[in-house]
Amino acid sequence: MKIFRFLTPLLLTIVAVFCFAPAAWAFCGFYVAKADTKLYNKASQVVIARNGDRTVLTMANDFQGEVKDFAIVVPVPTVLQKDQVRVALPNIIERLDAFSAPRLVEYFDPDPCAPLPLFSRNILNFSAAPVNGSVELRRTDRDLGVTVEASFNVDEYDIVILSAKESGGLETWLTQNGYKIPQGAKQLLQPYIRSSMKFFVAKVNLDKFEESGYQLLRPLQISYQSPKFMLPIRLGMVNAKTEQDLIVYILSPQGEAQLTNYRTVKIPSNVNLPVFIKNEFGEFYKSLFQTAYTKEGKRVGFLEYAWDMGSCDPCAADPLTQEELKEAGVFWLNDNSLSKQTKITPIPRFAPPAFNTNVFISRLHVRYTRDTFPEDLIFLSTANRELFQGRYVLQYPFEGELKCEAGKKYKQSLPKRFEAEAQTLARLTNGNIQDIRKKMKLSVGNLTYSLWESFLYNIGLN
Repeated sequence: MKIFRFLTPLLLTIVAVFCFAPAAWAFCGFYVAKADTKLYNKASQVVIARNGDRTVLTMANDFQGEVKDFAIVVPVPTVLQKDQVRVALPNIIERLDAFSAPRLVEYFDPDPCAPLPLFSRNILNFSAAPVNGSVELRRTDRDLGVTVEASFNVDEYDIVILSAKESGGLETWLTQNGYKIPQGAKQLLQPYIRSSMKFFVAKVNLDKFEESGYQLLRPLQISYQSPKFMLPIRLGMVNAKTEQDLIVYILSPQGEAQLTNYRTVKIPSNVNLPVFIKNEFGEFYKSLFQTAYTKEGKRVGFLEYAWDMGSCDPCAADPLTQEELKEAGVFWLNDNSLSKQTKITPIPRFAPPAFNTNVFISRLHVRYTRDTFPEDLIFLSTANRELFQGRYVLQYPFEGELKCEAGKKYKQSLPKRFEAEAQTLARLTNGNIQDIRKKMKLSVGNLTYSLWESFLYNIGLN
């Protein structure tokens, strides 16, 4: 007990030093804002929970329009039965997005003249044509080479599982049964048929949708066994005229997930930015992503978050509870062989990074076109549990009176720091450095205006 009483103030002092250092790169600070999927006009979202050969795939439906016109066609490796398909709660993907989104944090410089304080505190959517009257499903159609392997209803969705011998026959079958197939689909269906994959086809049962009382379509969740750890994205490119954003949340008992057939690159992170970014964080992150995407040749997947689900620092949202993880498809929670720590809720919001659970989340962001991503995404689960997040820092200067020698040196150091922040912002966003400097003068007010003016003048930048 005496040892504990001795260690407690020591640990608090270490935390204070760690979080108040002028160049603090620790995962601490005060969370301010997050860059979630609302930033993008159309960002498809998919959750993949995978352990061994078993996969649970949850697809968010961002379909806009009349629900009677909705349909989705997804290549799957096996024939799915009714007990392998369910409808998930809509907010589960919103929770994962909020928890893993790139975030903005604030630091406040301490008084350099004062003693150090002890502590502080639808990628796959196909648009279906309106169906005039009910269409009776045929078990087989020898002429078209299409077989209905299974058909069933899950809540508000009518689902069929198809196999086909050739893409033309499959295209014809879908058209005859009321599905409007975009031009060019035939070419993209053929590789899946050659790979002996099946086709999961769903559309809305209007009567049951009205009975459900939901205003929007809920996510579909499918479960299957397959050695293939992949996500088919080519069908979603058929009628896409612009670049598409895809966010994939991969839940694993091992560690970070990566792409194997494309490069996986960490999004630029852990940089200090001008404080005016607080009011422009969304636009900043969109510019940063586009700049990095272009720089990397438009053929990479960006890792935006990799973290143990047992903690967060800083927390853009609370870690998911055990019940929420199950809703997201995590089926191994009570497997004691995977982790000594199986009780995931409740978890301290600011749990230390060493708090390990048997659920690790990777957030991968892919921006793609048919030309830049000609292949479906293939993933690999690794044992790497190194923590990473898209994290951007605002560091506010101390604004009080500075009479000590340390205070004078601190104030003299600020112009160089501000210029470094301006240069960083320009580099990350391909922004105009002069415009950035003008905004920074306004944001820092009178604190260092004359100092910074002199600094810029002396280096010929004013």
